[in-house]
Amino acid sequence: MSGQRRWSLSRRLGLWLALSVAALWLAAATVAGLVLRHEIDEVFDSALQEVAQRVLPLAYSELLSREDGAGAQHMAPVGPHREFITYVVRDAEGRVLLQSSDAEQMAIPAGLVPGFHTTPLLRTYTEAAVRGTVVVTTAEELDHRAAAVWRAVMALIWPLVALVPIALAGVWLTLRLTLKPVLAFRHAIAARGRGNLTPVPEQGLPEEMAPVAGAVNALMERLRGALEAERGFAANSAHELRTPIAAALAQTQRLVAELPEGPAQERARTIAGALRRLSRLSEKLLQLAKAEGAGLLAEAPAPLAPVLRHVIADLDRQTGRAGDIDLSIAAEGGPVSDLDPDAFAVLARNLIENALKHGAPDTPVQVRLTADRLDISNHGAVVPVERLAQLLRPFERGPTGAEGSGLGLAIAAAICRGAGLALEIASPIPGEAEGFSAVVRFPEPANLTGS
Repeated sequence: MSGQRRWSLSRRLGLWLALSVAALWLAAATVAGLVLRHEIDEVFDSALQEVAQRVLPLAYSELLSREDGAGAQHMAPVGPHREFITYVVRDAEGRVLLQSSDAEQMAIPAGLVPGFHTTPLLRTYTEAAVRGTVVVTTAEELDHRAAAVWRAVMALIWPLVALVPIALAGVWLTLRLTLKPVLAFRHAIAARGRGNLTPVPEQGLPEEMAPVAGAVNALMERLRGALEAERGFAANSAHELRTPIAAALAQTQRLVAELPEGPAQERARTIAGALRRLSRLSEKLLQLAKAEGAGLLAEAPAPLAPVLRHVIADLDRQTGRAGDIDLSIAAEGGPVSDLDPDAFAVLARNLIENALKHGAPDTPVQVRLTADRLDISNHGAVVPVERLAQLLRPFERGPTGAEGSGLGLAIAAAICRGAGLALEIASPIPGEAEGFSAVVRFPEPANLTGS
């Protein structure tokens, strides 16, 4: 698996949906703010006009009733409050006749023609009466309007702070429930492998995923057929190859016994040796074919220690080298694994034969079986680091003069790959100066049911 970080589909959909909702909300708030500003301008302009039209007759009456020569009159506020709309009444010469209490602070300009005007700081409305002898100007600060619009827009935006996490949680929950069949389908596919080629359940999948499940099941069915054909070929080949090779070897051995000493008998011995090597090679090739096929898992977990003892006993019957093997099995009896006993026997036999064949003479092969690993090591020449990985390929050999086909480690590696086990090889032996070690790691017993 690559080191690149992957995002799940539910996370991508959740994030993009939440961001889309937030973007739409912001766009709607912006449009609403522009509309609201237009409406607020109309309302406040109407208020300016209304104040001017109401003040004009009152100011005219006030001016008629007061004595000539009186100065500008200030209208006292009814109570303490902030005055957002102010007004000033002037005569034709621009003299202030009447003004509201906060008019001086706003510095309402004089000489404005009737109608609406906008200055850098104010929005004004001017109304004239009595042939222009009385002029009323109402004014409002532009900052007041901007603040009103800003407060209204913020009232629309602030809920977004709470909406985003709520939307994320809602979208995540919805996607979790919606994608639950898809996640179950993914787990079902991930559980396949290691010889498990049973069909993936198609019930409950959405319409878009049902064809994928059908295609996966069809692919596994074709793969199952191919593996069964391969196993059949291996079984038939074992029968067809072993019998003629064994017959040829028997005839050659009989010929060796019947021929007198001389060149003819030596040639017969050479043929017998070649037939023995061919027999061993065919056996290894059949083991490799089985290891790279299927059938490496048993229906139920079983202990592997008895199988290992049987392998060593069989080796002793054929080679008489049990004394060169230092066997140690954990007190609890070694691992309990769902690895097929026959597959484990092939795995252990190839690793032990490889250690016996290429190990230093007169040094025992260490075989250790614990609850989670099979450790086999032998003393001998160190294999260069650049050659270690190549030893797991078929027909690759290390720096040794011993006879061999170069298939032992390749068979062991194929069985470990097919059964989901880890095979670790090292040279020299960890903690020592020379030798070679091969370690097969088994999963924890608690994980067997989930594997």
